[in-house]
Amino acid sequence: MAFPSDLDEDAPIFAIAMAAELANMHPQTLRQYDRMGLVTPRRTAGRVRRYSLRDVAQLREIAVLSNEGVSLEGIARVLELQREVLGLRRRVRALEAELADERLTRLGGRIFAAGERGDVVPLAHGRRTARRTEVVVWRPARIHDAEDEADAEEPRPKRTRAKAAAPRSRAPRAKRPPDA
Repeated sequence: MAFPSDLDEDAPIFAIAMAAELANMHPQTLRQYDRMGLVTPRRTAGRVRRYSLRDVAQLREIAVLSNEGVSLEGIARVLELQREVLGLRRRVRALEAELADERLTRLGGRIFAAGERGDVVPLAHGRRTARRTEVVVWRPARIHDAEDEADAEEPRPKRTRAKAAAPRSRAPRAKRPPDA
């Protein structure tokens, strides 16, 4: 036996009378919404309207917006924007999955090979090239790169003209004892 959580939300299973009852609306209202394009149910081969769970939820949302004073044109715009947001979320998820796959296969992106046509091909970590004629360029990551850059950016004390003009003695200076 299928439970509501197992049902496909997009499966067209409700006739117009049942969908109207579930949405607490008159069937004629559903027909009007269909003509306006607010909720477009699927049609059977005999052109009979069939509503899905998602359609019924959308009908309920239309009822709430209508009771709050939103015009039907405003409701149509809200629904359009919701569909657009849903599509954009799907696209973001697809791009995130694609990026994750790319990161897994590229692993650091520091190992490359020259392909047969001269193109640069990234290699996965620990993989060898397929042919001995290909060239591999390897640039290991250095741990102290950031420290070297930080040292290079530190300002060094500048010598004044008076110090530069004075001759430097080669004898080491005596250390002063710390003040106690």
